[in-house]
Amino acid sequence: MLKDTVDFLKDLGGFVKERQNYLLIPLIITLVSLGALIVFAQSSAIAPFIYTLF
Repeated sequence: MLKDTVDFLKDLGGFVKERQNYLLIPLIITLVSLGALIVFAQSSAIAPFIYTLF
């Protein structure tokens, strides 16, 4: 599953580089950061504090 995710991010990076559509980079970074925050919040002791942000 992790390999598929890495492959998808590589393909997405190649698309952005080839099309020179650099406006997508902040969107991609934001979505990846929010996804990582959600995954981290589900398995940690600080989850109640993170959930109050949303």
